[in-house]
Amino acid sequence: MGKKQAAAASVRDALRVTPGSESVLLKPGDTPIGPTSKAKATEELAEAGAELAALQEALWAEGTFGGGDRRVLLVLQGMDTSGKGGTIEHVFGLMNPQGVRVASFKKPTPAERRHDFLWRIRKQVPGPGLVGVFDRSHYEDVLVVRVENLVEPPVWEARYQQINDFESELVEQGVAVVKCFLHISAEEQKARLLARLEDPAKRWKYNPDDLIARAKWSQYEQAYAAALGRCSTAVAPWYVVPADRKWYRNWAIARILLETLRDLDPQLPSIDFDLDAELKRLKKNDPLG
Repeated sequence: MGKKQAAAASVRDALRVTPGSESVLLKPGDTPIGPTSKAKATEELAEAGAELAALQEALWAEGTFGGGDRRVLLVLQGMDTSGKGGTIEHVFGLMNPQGVRVASFKKPTPAERRHDFLWRIRKQVPGPGLVGVFDRSHYEDVLVVRVENLVEPPVWEARYQQINDFESELVEQGVAVVKCFLHISAEEQKARLLARLEDPAKRWKYNPDDLIARAKWSQYEQAYAAALGRCSTAVAPWYVVPADRKWYRNWAIARILLETLRDLDPQLPSIDFDLDAELKRLKKNDPLG
């Protein structure tokens, strides 16, 4: 972690992946910008909640009633237990669920496999005014598919450019694409897996297949590094979010979203009625008194 990151003007500046760089410089336990304690992060997350909610409401109103086509898509990727579900719970719990859409991508169904790998993804792109969240995404097709040798190398090699073209297309349609890699260490993952097994209330979250992926940790590291470097673009950058500390992960993603929404600066639709006349009607002619 360099001085440049520590002095960055924004969270996005501090965590953004440089295009073409296939090395993850930040460590899973780093706090390169922002709070360094859970108490401070929790306080700042709560403070950001009101502004996040107001901006999200304006975006929703702009798209639903104002005819706008802008929307936000947050892509969450990371190894098992990195906190995709926790992020959705703690960050998006600050927003009005009416304007949020969550899509979770599991192993493709037989029907989905009959189509191009982006087919099922396109169906879940959020509509105007919405904030969409992908719990895993189209990147599975250059991660799991690559490590598990599910297709030939030329097939997944071609997908990096296909992904970049797809995301550029989304941006042209008014989608702000925000991609966050939840960077967890192997040691922290083990601790979280053990916690699931040891807690009866969490055992349902444990999947024996998690250990299959864990045994290929280095291969997944290489696959993630390639995806981040080759698909972090000017219009759809990747952000590496240190995820060993859950409180820092939640704070960082909330700030990334806040900065994104501030840049969009969504506007509430203008009214198409006489405000003074309506106020007068309600105050003087209310049929209920």
